[in-house]
Amino acid sequence: MEAGIIGLSYVGKTTLFNALTALGVGTAAGAKPNIGMVKVPDPRLALLNKFIETQKIVPADIQLVDVAGLVSGSSQGKGTGNKFLAHLRNVDALLHVVRCFEDPDVPHIHGSVDPVRDVEEVETELAIADLEVVENSIKNTERKARTGDKEQKGRLVLLQKCADALGQGTPISAAGLTPEQLHELKSYALLTAKPVLYVANISENDLSAQSPLVKKLDAYAAKRGILVVSTCCKLEAELSELPESERGEMLAGMGLSEPALAVVARAAYKVLGLQSFFTAGPKEIKAWTIRIGAPAPEAAGVIHSDIQRGFIRAEIYSVSDLEKHKTEAAIKHAGKMRVEGKDYVMQDGDVCHFLFNV
Repeated sequence: MEAGIIGLSYVGKTTLFNALTALGVGTAAGAKPNIGMVKVPDPRLALLNKFIETQKIVPADIQLVDVAGLVSGSSQGKGTGNKFLAHLRNVDALLHVVRCFEDPDVPHIHGSVDPVRDVEEVETELAIADLEVVENSIKNTERKARTGDKEQKGRLVLLQKCADALGQGTPISAAGLTPEQLHELKSYALLTAKPVLYVANISENDLSAQSPLVKKLDAYAAKRGILVVSTCCKLEAELSELPESERGEMLAGMGLSEPALAVVARAAYKVLGLQSFFTAGPKEIKAWTIRIGAPAPEAAGVIHSDIQRGFIRAEIYSVSDLEKHKTEAAIKHAGKMRVEGKDYVMQDGDVCHFLFNV
């Protein structure tokens, strides 16, 4: 799964990327984005390791794509234009970095800081780009629909509904489409159909995220049903460069229990519609990524296609079961080790043993 980091120029996109990935890259420019993996922090892994000795712990991860900053007119080719948009079309979700701090030493491209204005500028460019794709698709579909093809006629109605919504400034995600209709639009890779997370880039003096700028963004996002997480990208980037042994002391000095980026990573995971299940043994304790709502055989297939193909059943318990009973043997003795079949829908945090035969 991939998430694209977007926003206006000089809002902290690459700083966020570096803080999450610890790659230390320069600002993305032109046709070449920055790409890196981010580990999804999960305290349940350490809890499992408290009761199960292992050689290594492997958290879940997400691939991040940091593209060059958007400028007004990108949808018409200004700035990096279509190169910028092409990279976004391939991602599964968007992390929209929004500046929510004042700093005379960091000029804003518009000369003032207004998070809602900035968000609307970016989203307008995405909508214009989508409208161009939809209008071109309508022309092609109209020709096919003239032959009497019912499928093309239905698609034409859907595309026209999208064009109407985009023309009114409504993103595809808020156009009232059914899950089936959104699935049909997948091949068009529409930018405004992608799930979005707003990342408020806050000041070092506002770590509680209570400034008027953050509250303005929160209010705007609440009306649209979009999640907002706040982080000081500069501070988090500095924190990520410290040795692990020194991070705790710095966090404690700021009154924090964990880096704010841990919250960002988990929120991105949620926006992507993902959850984790675990396998735990002497060789490794690992978090595996699956879509929310995945059945047990699909989860088994994430580990290996042979396990999915030969799936018989899954033995499952929860992390809280292990915390209470201390060992898997005790969990079985207490009758808490569940045996689930092919129709079982995986739950976040399931600890699994898959039985299969090929």
